[in-house]
Amino acid sequence: MKSCKISWSLVVILSVIVAVFSYKFTVGEVKPSEDGRLAVELTKDERNALLLEMRTWLQSTQAVLNAVSDRNFEEVSRVARISGMSAEADTPASLFRKLPAAMKALGFDTRKKFDEIADDAIKLRDPEHTIKQLSNTMNNCIACHSAYRFTEAFHSPFPAKNGFVASAHIRVKTGLQTNLSNRIE
Repeated sequence: MKSCKISWSLVVILSVIVAVFSYKFTVGEVKPSEDGRLAVELTKDERNALLLEMRTWLQSTQAVLNAVSDRNFEEVSRVARISGMSAEADTPASLFRKLPAAMKALGFDTRKKFDEIADDAIKLRDPEHTIKQLSNTMNNCIACHSAYRFTEAFHSPFPAKNGFVASAHIRVKTGLQTNLSNRIE
C-alpha cells in the first residue's frame, strides 16, 4: 500500500513537471509590451540569430523578385531554398523554448512557403504564380511583426532592492531596462 502511494505521488509530480514544461514550450517567454504586441524576451545571441534569419528572408525575397524579373527560374529556386526548411538546422535550440507556439508556426510555415516557391519555380516556370506565392509568404512576415517584438532580456548580477537594481555604476528601475534601445520594431 505504501509503495502504491509513492508511485502515485511520483506520477503526480512528474505530471506537474511535464505540464509546466509543456506550457513554457507553448507560451514561450513573452509579456505584453506598451505598443500592444507581445514582447519576446531573448538573449543577445538569440535575438541576433532571429534578426539574421529575418534579414535572410528579406534578402531571399528581393533575390526571388530579381530572378523572376529576369525569368531565371533556376535562380528563383536556388535563392528561395536558402530560406527553406533546410535552414532550420541553423536556428539555436534555445529559441524553441522561448518563442510562442503561434510564432513558431509562422516561422515553419514561412520556411515551407519558400520551399514551395523553389519547387514551383522549376516545375511551373510561371512568374505570376511565383509573385503570388511570394506575396502570400510576406503575409506571414506582416502577421509576425504585427504580433511580436523582440526584447533583449536584462539580467543584472546585482540583487534588486526596493524595485531598483543597484550597483556602483547603475541604478535602473526594474522592468524599465528592456524599454531601452535593446529591441527591434
